[in-house]
Amino acid sequence: MASATSSSAARRGPSMRLRIALALGALSLVVILAQSLTMLAVFDQTEEEFIDQILTQQLAHSMAVAKTAPESAFPNTPTMQLYRIGPGIAPADGVPAEVVSLPIGNHEIHLAGREAHVAVRQDGSARYILVYDVEDHEERLLSLLLLTLTAGTLLALLVLLAGYALAGRLAGRLERLAARVDNPDGAPLAEPGMERELLAIAVALDRYRKRQQEALDRERAFAANLAHELRTPLTAIRTDAELLAALPDVPEAVRRRANRMIQGVDRINALGSSLLLLSREAGPALLEEIRLRPAVSAVWESLAQSAGKPVGLRLMIPERTALTTDPTLFDLVLRNLLDNALRHSDRGEIVCALEGSRLSVSDCGAGFAEDELPHVFDRFFSGPRGRHGLGLALVQHVCRACGWRVSAGNAATGGGQVTIDLGDSLQSC
Repeated sequence: MASATSSSAARRGPSMRLRIALALGALSLVVILAQSLTMLAVFDQTEEEFIDQILTQQLAHSMAVAKTAPESAFPNTPTMQLYRIGPGIAPADGVPAEVVSLPIGNHEIHLAGREAHVAVRQDGSARYILVYDVEDHEERLLSLLLLTLTAGTLLALLVLLAGYALAGRLAGRLERLAARVDNPDGAPLAEPGMERELLAIAVALDRYRKRQQEALDRERAFAANLAHELRTPLTAIRTDAELLAALPDVPEAVRRRANRMIQGVDRINALGSSLLLLSREAGPALLEEIRLRPAVSAVWESLAQSAGKPVGLRLMIPERTALTTDPTLFDLVLRNLLDNALRHSDRGEIVCALEGSRLSVSDCGAGFAEDELPHVFDRFFSGPRGRHGLGLALVQHVCRACGWRVSAGNAATGGGQVTIDLGDSLQSC
């Protein structure tokens, strides 16, 4: 179906501008976090070494003072506790059981849920244990970590916004180039001052448009020449067939064959005209007001007379509805729609209805197969229910030229249905 194809083509992926901004934001966040965590690790290591140095110096000082003035050996700070254990020394009050059995050296332990650094030394028969509560250091380190993460996140968001704005300027040039590609003025896309990458795209598009235009010109010239060359022999064949059918003493079988030759020549001429129209940029040449119901009836009468099928037409169009358009193009659309419906209907009733601005033609045949609906308007498409000709492709071509929207599907009665939205060109008298 044409509408399904256009809707699937219109689906878009993520914005390149957003992708660039997100990539810059993510990259900056990773770099900031990596640098911040490295600095925090270095800071933590430096703190640990500084604390060990404080403990070593304090304990060495206390051990030296304890030899002359034991009562003055204890550090005067609430975060440090010194304990002396040994023979002849009064047991210290409140010595934590966790530090008594520690070997000589510096240690990190947890006392009552708080982190502490412990230095253990031996001087003669006395054992010195210095306990340093480092919880304040850990809180400062945690505060620094949170501050670093917050600042890194804010900086990454700032880079994201700046990257989005910068990428918008870059992507805007691509969007302007895309808009110029859609512009049919034929002006070159490559311009002086373009960025190197953008210039490469513009030059490639210019070369592609040139090749496409050359191929289209060759196709149009070939179609026009072919139609012109075929017209003369076909006219001669039709004239001979008409003369043969008009002879009074010709047998009936020969007369029927002559009439079939005339019909065949007419079909070839119609096919050539359709190919010629498809190869050109057809557009409304002359706008006239057309009464919709009489126009459909006139086309139907000419088709039904030559078809000879027991198929009727039900018109559901108000009497005074009019359409402003090119009468030749609209006649071509009606003729192909009704002819297509007639070819797919053996008996019954074809319905031509107008609802709002939507004109639909429904046949009484088997309808479209689901897997062939996306290809209904393709030229010479072979589907599970037969081969398509040029009729519906020509209808779509003319509808696009006139600014109408055409779609195909299956009617509620089961037959195929083609609908044209005539838009603002439709009016009620």
